[in-house]
Amino acid sequence: MPAGSIAHLAVETIQIDDIGPLIPLLDSRDPLLFIRRGQGIAGIGEAMRLEFTGPTRMADAAAAWREVLADASIVDPLGIPGTGLVALGSFAFSEHSAATSVLIVPSVIVGRKGATSWITRVNSDAPAPRPHPFGAEYRISLLPGAMKGDAFVAAVDTALERIHAGGVRKVVLARDLVGHLPEGADLRLVLASLALGYPDCFTYAVNGFIGSSPETLVRVDAGSVSARVLAGTISRGADAQADHDAAVSLATSTKDLDEHQYALTSVLTALAPHSSTLTASDQPFTLKLPNLWHLASDVAGTLSDGSTSLDLIAALHPTAAVAGAPTQAALDLIHELEPFDRGRYAGPVGWVGANGDGEWAVALRSAHVSHTGRVTAYAGGGIVDGSDPVRELAETKMKFRPIVEAFG
Repeated sequence: MPAGSIAHLAVETIQIDDIGPLIPLLDSRDPLLFIRRGQGIAGIGEAMRLEFTGPTRMADAAAAWREVLADASIVDPLGIPGTGLVALGSFAFSEHSAATSVLIVPSVIVGRKGATSWITRVNSDAPAPRPHPFGAEYRISLLPGAMKGDAFVAAVDTALERIHAGGVRKVVLARDLVGHLPEGADLRLVLASLALGYPDCFTYAVNGFIGSSPETLVRVDAGSVSARVLAGTISRGADAQADHDAAVSLATSTKDLDEHQYALTSVLTALAPHSSTLTASDQPFTLKLPNLWHLASDVAGTLSDGSTSLDLIAALHPTAAVAGAPTQAALDLIHELEPFDRGRYAGPVGWVGANGDGEWAVALRSAHVSHTGRVTAYAGGGIVDGSDPVRELAETKMKFRPIVEAFG
């Protein structure tokens, strides 16, 4: 059951003139944000916080959200995704994690979708937030943490031995980097760097957990469901020809295609009980990001059972893209080989609305900032038959780049 009180929420949304960039409106120490291409929602203050732990954390969140809705009064003349009562959420990767999973209803939410901007107040008559100047710039180094490079290579070697022995077909292994912020550091600077450098990714901040993810775990909108599956990675080329060759190499790599198929199959299998009309890309396509290429597949369908986005993240997580296959064997191997608690890395992060709609990303390219200023970042790669340990280490360096550059 959730920790935190479920109280009556009085919610009102009104349309406003474009308020400008959302990040300058945020709390510099505890930002709440979920945007892509400058659109999405920003939260200020906290009207309600619900906390969850353990194996049923996402199912408990879905049940608690229904309880919240049952006692809420909502005025929402716009009725578009992100208006009305909204909670931002972030969930731990593992059921054994010491990290707390949260749903947070901000006191004030400012949002933008297309040409429409709005403000939502929850138990509040606060004025519209105003942008405030960023704090002093800072640069910190993120250095190897509990899983050093040589230890990661050794872990990949062990994983390959298990794969060859037949106990698991794919496992996703991660490593960590750590650093420490100066006192009073403005986290909006990191978010602004991520949003500017990776506009096609979801830039997010929830409860000290920040990042910029390219992967849609699930989106629910008026009865439709969609997801974008990413698995299979290669670095961008140094020039146009090399970049083209890299994309072709990825699209024809048996190892990467196998890795991608495991991830796609896990998503289709998880969503099938909730939709009888699922379709997926005939072949994965290459998705270009500023620093790398991914193999990607889009999945879409119509919901047939009234599931909310919280119900679906409970069904989907963890996909083979962040755990492996078979799921339990992969999770057991992750627990054995990773010398740290992933926390909310690779868990669901996003938002849920009053009708159960919502948008959730896989929390990749991320870092957790503790109340003492300790920064812990994570990156990983999918290990399958044919993986090369040294190349897998190089892939994690590519995936760390957005966070390392944003902080440094």
